[in-house]
Amino acid sequence: LLQNFMNQSYLILIISLVGFLLILWFVKNRKFETTDSVSNAYDKWTNDRILESLWGEHIHLGYYRDLKNLGDFREAKATFVHELVKWSGLDKLPKGSKVLDVGCGIGGSSRILSEYYGFEVIGITISAEQVERARNLTKSSLNCTFQQMDAMNLQFSDNEFDGIWSVEAGPHMPDKQKYADEMLRVLKPNGYLGVADWNSRDLSKRPPNSIERIVLKQLLEQWAHPSFSSINSFQRNLTDSVFANSHVETDDWTKETLPSWWESIFEGVRRPKIFFKLGLSSFFKSFREIPTILLMNWAFGNGLMQFGVFRCRG
Repeated sequence: LLQNFMNQSYLILIISLVGFLLILWFVKNRKFETTDSVSNAYDKWTNDRILESLWGEHIHLGYYRDLKNLGDFREAKATFVHELVKWSGLDKLPKGSKVLDVGCGIGGSSRILSEYYGFEVIGITISAEQVERARNLTKSSLNCTFQQMDAMNLQFSDNEFDGIWSVEAGPHMPDKQKYADEMLRVLKPNGYLGVADWNSRDLSKRPPNSIERIVLKQLLEQWAHPSFSSINSFQRNLTDSVFANSHVETDDWTKETLPSWWESIFEGVRRPKIFFKLGLSSFFKSFREIPTILLMNWAFGNGLMQFGVFRCRG
């Protein structure tokens, strides 16, 4: 009898905890209001060190060549960088080429672009805390610097960069056309642009049903996204830009990146000591993100979302 009572008590405690976290998830979202919403969210994520401790220096998804043998999550993130460099054509640039990383996070991609390809890299992000952390993580031997800057108002001259790189930054941009225009404006003629982003399917051709509308609303509001482009719509943004000089090619890497969502959760299981190191609050903060991650996995796995990649020349 006592054992049954204890089992029921633990069950009630678990249900109550999950219920509380779900309520917190719905009530305390990170709905986009201004670009400050994005910078504040990333300042907090950077300061608490949870994402960095669990996922390493890359916040973006990983790339999996072999879906049956996934391997290390952090290695998959580095693989993603090399795959996009190759696909976009940036690997054709000579050493010393000047590359802009738009939405650089804490500098993971920027450091690979500098260290492995010999580029002079400038990374920009809206988050002051990310800039500081990126600088702290970057060896002085790398030709790699970081600045706080709005991607829709780049403080660079026209035709300044040989290459433009941007990964998973687009959903945070309230003006997708301005985002496309600014990247193309600062790209030199015959330079290379490589962009990768979370995209919704083309909702104008296949509108979301009632369940999908609820999912999209949460995906937007939980992580400070004003809207998602479709692959087709952002391709049009690049093609229709006044600074466009070439054909824009796209591809869908949903299959190659989809395992990242579950892997990002499993990292917390693989590295439980992190929660002891960062404190009990880090566990609850991490647990709070699980519903959004699971919704992302569902959305990408069921065709509501797509992982689009884009390339063109300046």
